[in-house]
Amino acid sequence: MKITIISVGKIKEAFYRDAIAEYSKRLSAYCKLEIKEVADEKTPDNASFELERQIRDKEGERILKAMDEKGYCIALAIDGKKYDSVAFAKHMEKLTVTGKSHIQFIIGGSLGLSEKVLAKADEKLSFSDMTFPHQLMRVILLEQVYRGFRINNHEPYHK
Repeated sequence: MKITIISVGKIKEAFYRDAIAEYSKRLSAYCKLEIKEVADEKTPDNASFELERQIRDKEGERILKAMDEKGYCIALAIDGKKYDSVAFAKHMEKLTVTGKSHIQFIIGGSLGLSEKVLAKADEKLSFSDMTFPHQLMRVILLEQVYRGFRINNHEPYHK
């Protein structure tokens, strides 16, 4: 199985980079992991709705170029489907069993994802009704993917 995370922006904070490196190492036993970062756009304070849409669209075009047309695409969006950890693990397993050998997770920038990216996604996934910084979301996603592999392999993992 191949897992690709496509996200907007670079990770600047060392503690996020350390956590990402740790989960990347752990996941190497279960899948081929690739993380693709696309450039973010600077958003001025008090940006208009139209300017925010233009920024999402620019970031969205970069995301679309980074995507693999053959991969199964899951966009992280606040209005997406919610799972508990076991259900998420079973969902990943079901995708694999039905021939989805490459899963791409898409994490937008601070303004979210463009309509084109959301329309291109095979499904939308939400981790919470709360908003998280996209840098932290990368760590949370990696942890849940790792937890999912552990659950599906009947291996212990803290609760």
